[in-house]
Order: sequence, then C-alpha cells, then structure tokens
Amino acid sequence: MHHKVLNQSLILAISATIAGMITLQVQAQPAPPLFENVTIDRNFSSPLTLRGISGGSVPAQKVAGRTETVNGLCVGFVDTEPDHTLVLKDFFEYLRLQIQSPQDTTIIVRGPGGTWCNDDAEGKDPGIGGEWLAGSYDVWVGSFDRDSYYPYILRISKKR
Repeated sequence: MHHKVLNQSLILAISATIAGMITLQVQAQPAPPLFENVTIDRNFSSPLTLRGISGGSVPAQKVAGRTETVNGLCVGFVDTEPDHTLVLKDFFEYLRLQIQSPQDTTIIVRGPGGTWCNDDAEGKDPGIGGEWLAGSYDVWVGSFDRDSYYPYILRISKKR
C-alpha cells in the first residue's frame, strides 16, 4: 500500500515538472512586436502586418485638429503619441491601411498633404486608401470609447 502512494507522489512530481517545462517553453516563445514603425518602398511585400493596442483618453478630433476629413469622421479616443510611424520612400498610386480588431476602433493618419480619419470602412473596422505621397506618416489607432483598449492588426496593402 505504501509503495502505491509513493508511486502516485512520484508521478505527481514528474507531472508537475513536465508541466513547468512546457509552461517555460510556451513563455519563451517571442510575442509579436507591438507598435512597430516601418519604412517601405513600392517593392514591399504586401500586405505588411503590424500589431498594437488601440485607445487612449485624448479625443481623436483634438489630435486630428478637425471633426471630419474626406475619409470620414474623427471620432474615438487615442494616445497623445502615434502608435506607428510609416515612412514611405516612394509615391504610391494606391496604398491601403486597414485595421482589424474584435472591437470598434478608429484611425487617424497625419503626414504629407494632410490628416485623414476613418471610423467604419468595413463594419466596425476603419481603413484609409488612396494615393500617398512619399514621406513620414503618424498613425493613431483609437477606440470608439474612452479608456478602452483593444488588440488590433494593421494591414498595409497595395491591393484595392
């Protein structure tokens, strides 16, 4: 009887050790980077994917300096600093920034030629597409509600 208890204790200890090793291996996997800045030219591999967390406490219209642009309303809440800087080495006849998130997000892009905002280009996901001048663009990804923070994927694509 005592022998059986010892074996169960040993099995539990080995199981705990293996579980710990598995946990360590899972934790050692690098997480995808957040809030990356990128520099691209017209030959970049499309689509390019960036990740981040939306939201903040600053009204989007304060950062954008207006309530509406040709691409849509400047709504939601963002951080003071941009989430990404996108440097375009070339002029793009067409480039699209599209956000994918499980929640309602917004976008502000400020760079050469102006500021653009969007709320719901595709469902509750914002996006901005069109001609882009070469230069540096600041990109904010906001949440529709103040102090709400959601994971997102930003896809930069040459496809219409």
